[in-house]
Amino acid sequence: MLLPFHRRRLLRLTLVPLTLLLSSVTFAQSAPSIIGTQAIVTTWSDPLEALGTLSADESVTLSATVTDIVTEINFRDGEQVEEGQLLIRLEDAEEQAQLRASQALREERRNASNRASQLQERNLAARADVEDSQSRLRQADADIQAIEAELANYQIKAPFSGRVGFRNISVGALVTPGMDLVTLDKLDVMQLDFSVPEVFLGRLSPGLMLNATTAAYPDALFSGEIAAIGTRVDPVTRSVSVRADLENTDGRLRPGMLMEVIVQQRVRDTVVIPEAAIEPSGDRHFVMLIEQSEGSTRLARREVSIGERRNGEVEILEGLTANDLIVFHGLQLARDGQEARLIGIADDETGIRALLEADR
Repeated sequence: MLLPFHRRRLLRLTLVPLTLLLSSVTFAQSAPSIIGTQAIVTTWSDPLEALGTLSADESVTLSATVTDIVTEINFRDGEQVEEGQLLIRLEDAEEQAQLRASQALREERRNASNRASQLQERNLAARADVEDSQSRLRQADADIQAIEAELANYQIKAPFSGRVGFRNISVGALVTPGMDLVTLDKLDVMQLDFSVPEVFLGRLSPGLMLNATTAAYPDALFSGEIAAIGTRVDPVTRSVSVRADLENTDGRLRPGMLMEVIVQQRVRDTVVIPEAAIEPSGDRHFVMLIEQSEGSTRLARREVSIGERRNGEVEILEGLTANDLIVFHGLQLARDGQEARLIGIADDETGIRALLEADR
């Protein structure tokens, strides 16, 4: 039997809301798909950034102490030289002649001293004559030492092992005291000088690790440690000078380079999770803990206390321990006390995209 038109219309209006209600209940009861991650304990530090300038561990500009002509140059530009190696020789013919004359005089006085000693042993010479001859021999030795010391001024040697720069003279050039001849830098270890605000002074100490980068090698990271901290605070800038040592075994770093410095201060072991797993609510922070038991996966909302953040990670001070499993992906649909379907666990080797593609 057909119903009147107004009753059929009322029946359709009643069925539509009922269908929507059943769909909503089914959606609310369905388990959301999530991807989890584990809280890990790792080494953490608070980065302190600064700009620094490089200098050589040892650096000197060699010059002459006498006025004379260059007769020999024993290095090439940019060459690695060893400590004590002769780099530049000046004209020393006159001094060499004086040395030979003094050596001959010393030999003569040594023979005279020996003869006097032999005669004195046979009581044929006075004791005073022996002492006079020995005194003249010592004077000859002193004269030779003085000439040898003067000759050293005509030989410019490397005071330490390092790399020479460009030479500024040629053979035959006349040099004078104080004239710059060549630079010498020890580059196997570099010194990095930078300044930090005085408020961070209490967090710095010798031995603290740091990383540095330079525009010359944008993909390279240079590691070092603080060697010394300045004894004074600049009264104008309110900053303190810091010096660090950087290894430079490959010789890429050069004195004068500008470097960006990141000091790893307050180094500690702490619990760390991805920043995306944090659910902020006002000034409070929560995570969704994944609890697994007897084949079921249930979610539990937990408040945590966070510390510093860096590169998509956040430090957890309270609320989590190592290996706690939390929601990393799918947090928008996760609810406290709700059952969920765990797709997988993301880590350094398996990312979210790989897990989602494998679940298709």
